[in-house]
Amino acid sequence: MNVGTAHSEVNPNTQVMNSRGIWLSYVLGIGLLHVILLSIPFVSVPVVWTLTNLIHNMCMYLLLHTVKGTPFETPDQGKARLLTHWEQMDYGVQFTASRKFLTITPIILYFLTSFYTKYDRVHFIINTVSLLTVLIPSSRSCTACASLASISTEAQRP
Repeated sequence: MNVGTAHSEVNPNTQVMNSRGIWLSYVLGIGLLHVILLSIPFVSVPVVWTLTNLIHNMCMYLLLHTVKGTPFETPDQGKARLLTHWEQMDYGVQFTASRKFLTITPIILYFLTSFYTKYDRVHFIINTVSLLTVLIPSSRSCTACASLASISTEAQRP
């Protein structure tokens, strides 16, 4: 029984990135993180850009590709508890506007970070690895593999 719910979606995770103003809030959140890191004394600008990139990508990986289930009680017979937020988004349809936005944002942040770190070798390697850890799980083939792995893991539980 869903007491107190006012949405018409079976699973609100499927449409959260299509909500009004969420993309602007997402970009402003990244900008706020960057400004907060810039306010730390004795930290150089290249280090701040790398930290902004690393924190963003780490949070994105954890929230979109690691955490499974939904914070809401859904009437879907437990189907959502097997899926990550990335797999639930837009009902699993690939190449939607939300998925493109969440794929392009780390790439743009990577380009900005590379430019402001003046393509320093250490920063470049760290940021490239960070970018790949976000983009590879978002790819179509990895999403299908993750779904199969989670289903087989659930099947093995007693």
